Amino acid sequence: MDLEVSPQLTIPERELGWRFSRSSGPGGQHVNTSDSRVELWWNVAASTVLSDDQRTLLLTRLGHRLVSGVVTVAASEQRSQLRNREIALRKLADLVTGGLAPDAPLRRATKPTKGSGRRHLAAKQQRSATKQQRQRPSAE
Repeated sequence: MDLEVSPQLTIPERELGWRFSRSSGPGGQHVNTSDSRVELWWNVAASTVLSDDQRTLLLTRLGHRLVSGVVTVAASEQRSQLRNREIALRKLADLVTGGLAPDAPLRRATKPTKGSGRRHLAAKQQRSATKQQRQRPSAE
């Protein structure tokens, strides 16, 4: 089953690798006998479906998640291996989508308005007065 990341990008099944193991968590005795934990891996560096620009972008943005150019996601939330496979596919698709998303526009620095500055100072004075009233009367 191919993984459709976006209408423009579909990762073929032959580039995806699966690994299964025993999962921790709920399941009772069942958890000791079934391999329901799923690891899905994809070699970004050797992928044939990515353009050079996409590959460079993913390698830089997902660099902290990559081991030798391979990104791995794991899913063990469900007791069923099938559901964990679906979750792992969705996690990988979200990760790749986020890695290929355009940069957010840079924030323009602005100054606080005069009104907000006045309100800020008034709130500080009010807080100071409240704390002053909490003090014990001085013995003068």
